[in-house]
Amino acid sequence: MNHQGTRNRGQNVSLSTSTIPSYGEFEPGPRQASSPLTPDSPKQFLNHVDRGVYVIKDLSEDPGPFVDRLPYRTPSRPKEIRLSPCDNNILTTSPDNGRLTTPVQEQGQPESPHVFLSPVDKGIFVINSTFDSSQTSLSNNNNDANNDKKKNHAEKDKNSKKYVTNQNEATSAERKPPDRRQIYGVDENKERGNWTGRLDFLLSMLGYCVGLGNIWRFPYLCYRNGGGAFLLPFIIMMLLIGIPLFYLEAALGQFCSRGPTTCWEFAPLFKGLGIAMIIMSGLTSIYYNVLITWSVLYFFSSFTSDLPWSNCDNKWNTKDCTLKLPKVTCFGTEQKFANGTCYSNHVFKGIWNDAIFKNVTGRRRVSPTEEYWNNKFLSISSGIDDLGEPKYELALGLLFAWILCFLCLLKGIKTTGKVVYVTVIFPYIVLFILFFRGITLEGAGQGIYYYIVPNFERLLDAKVWRDAAVQIFYSMGPGWGGLIALASYNRFHNNVFRDSLVVSLGDCVTSIFGGFVIFSFLGHMASQMNVEVKDVVTNGAGLAFVVYPEAIQSLPLPTLWSILFFLMLITLGIDSQFAMLESVLTGIVDYFPALRSKKTLVMLVISIVFYILGLPMTTPGGMYILQLMDHYVASWSLLIVGLTEVLVISYVYGINRYLKDLEIMLGRPPFLCWKICWMFVSPIIICIILLFAWVDYSPIQYGSYSYPEWAEALGWLMSFFSIIFIPIVMLYKINKEDEGKNAWEKVKLLCTPSREWGPALVRHRELVDYVDGFVADPWVESGSHQYVNYGYDASMGSHTTTDVSRQSWASGYTQNSHVSYESAV
Repeated sequence: MNHQGTRNRGQNVSLSTSTIPSYGEFEPGPRQASSPLTPDSPKQFLNHVDRGVYVIKDLSEDPGPFVDRLPYRTPSRPKEIRLSPCDNNILTTSPDNGRLTTPVQEQGQPESPHVFLSPVDKGIFVINSTFDSSQTSLSNNNNDANNDKKKNHAEKDKNSKKYVTNQNEATSAERKPPDRRQIYGVDENKERGNWTGRLDFLLSMLGYCVGLGNIWRFPYLCYRNGGGAFLLPFIIMMLLIGIPLFYLEAALGQFCSRGPTTCWEFAPLFKGLGIAMIIMSGLTSIYYNVLITWSVLYFFSSFTSDLPWSNCDNKWNTKDCTLKLPKVTCFGTEQKFANGTCYSNHVFKGIWNDAIFKNVTGRRRVSPTEEYWNNKFLSISSGIDDLGEPKYELALGLLFAWILCFLCLLKGIKTTGKVVYVTVIFPYIVLFILFFRGITLEGAGQGIYYYIVPNFERLLDAKVWRDAAVQIFYSMGPGWGGLIALASYNRFHNNVFRDSLVVSLGDCVTSIFGGFVIFSFLGHMASQMNVEVKDVVTNGAGLAFVVYPEAIQSLPLPTLWSILFFLMLITLGIDSQFAMLESVLTGIVDYFPALRSKKTLVMLVISIVFYILGLPMTTPGGMYILQLMDHYVASWSLLIVGLTEVLVISYVYGINRYLKDLEIMLGRPPFLCWKICWMFVSPIIICIILLFAWVDYSPIQYGSYSYPEWAEALGWLMSFFSIIFIPIVMLYKINKEDEGKNAWEKVKLLCTPSREWGPALVRHRELVDYVDGFVADPWVESGSHQYVNYGYDASMGSHTTTDVSRQSWASGYTQNSHVSYESAV
């Protein structure tokens, strides 16, 4: 089955030589070239001829016998040099016919392009294969000899596969099954590196997906959108969008072993998608580390016998603190006032009606945890236009969080692969402890009832389905670039399909299980406050830093539960932060390979820059900035990136070719359902979600605070800042493209896979036999497009060429032919 081939950029190359000869008739090699020789013929012939021993003719001046041009000759050099196989199948020169006086040939190494290219003068050369089943005849006498060579070559194909191993023409039946064994502890990709342990990738992906949103966002969405009925659209969206896009990105990164900025060689026109992913991950990691900072500071504040948010007797408390305005029942002998207050013997007793008290006085009862959060911890200002100076506690906490990230990413995946064994497993231990403690509390059943009781009427509301789909993107992580970055360090034959299912289902189960933990404590809190569960339910930072601390302070040993809870938040958040930073780091070092050996320095620079950019969120007005970034940085722009990505792979690159890529990687063809989801189901659903997101748009608010128009404009700029690079890179690529007569032809060329696209290692690229013109070793052409012999020394010590000695990734040494093919054209 033939698929779209790769783009050959060697068709119109101007060679850097002073004289380009005019070629007429020429003696074709085994490829039977059908057109006059062009100036890029060395590039074509050296990369497409069969393995064997070849004669190199210098045609730059005259087509005469090449032996007269050899600078090193033995007496009575014959016009035909014969090489014959010895008993050990190593090609050697026949002693009766003379030999080339080069160390390579003396050692009996049958690397003929190397041997013959070295002694000849400067020029452009034609390579002709004359290798038959009995001997190698290097003859250039007449056309009859050429015909004999062609016949011998055809006979060789039938009877002596020992000497012919051209990978692009080999059929699947002739090729040995690839070795799919994975050896851990040794890098398969020496240059880029791989995960060290068997579970490193799986735990890293699970840590990336399971984050703070599973604890403080999903339970609230489940409650707000019909309780247990919300699980139905959530699971459906996970099956139709979450798992397909997760598998799509993870398989893409593993196949090409490239990060989000460089994995788009299959359609270079869309490289802007990778930049958009990096920008979204970078901006998100800036404010996400602020959330981790809050968890770290709350964690350290919990190491005290009396939690600082447990009473109303502190200097940051106000007269509206709930412990100063308790809810009471006014009896007949007590005075019940119209403003909702109750007095006994002219002494204030409490609030008998909270709603009346709020409407009449304009005051609101505030819990001590909320006052600690707003007045002490954040010292929150009146709005985003009143930032103030950074609080030194928050600034130092943010510095600590970035130092922690830097140390854990010091050696890239080699360190994070070890850290995740703690940061991923520990939150589950804490969740189980909190679950068994929560379900034994008074009122826990009421909270769980609110969480799971189904309200199927809500399924008719389109917002419920939109919330389910958006939560999938936030939770499972497609479109951010993190999945591509983490999977790019996999070994080529890793079962990424299995890993995608395990992580996706693990993320879903964690979200549902986390809801039971949270709502059991919320039910207990509502029972203690004598209110309904709906009056204490909230989401986001309010749930983690206001509601939950208030719930655990009524428990025995509140310090212990507070330490466990915030340590769980730290480990949940740090895993996702690792993956986002790893995607940024991988994108940078892949785009600038020279920095790969300086990963530590690059990570240090990233940490310093992001720390400085995060400092405004440590000011009294920083909470408003964080909410603005959270709302705009990766909202509908994330959906656009995900939609464009799946469309490009399905319709530009070609879904059939992508499925074949997965087949050679996994060893079996993917199921038909993936093709249906990637081509139709997932794109249609994402388009519907985008439509609802735009139609149902409302200005951002934080509590009762409405953002000014300039702040909303800033938010929209942050949204556009990532996706604007998609059209910018398109225009840049089209402008820089030097092939194609018009813009449309350039677009078509830029939608064709480049020669470098494919697996990173040549032994894996050789498995791609379903693409016309696919080059197993494009890197062999990274030098000049001609061979220029700058001189040759018999000692080989002063041999100066254009990378002639570079080992070819394309062929290597094969047991069938005992010939190693090398070239540097």
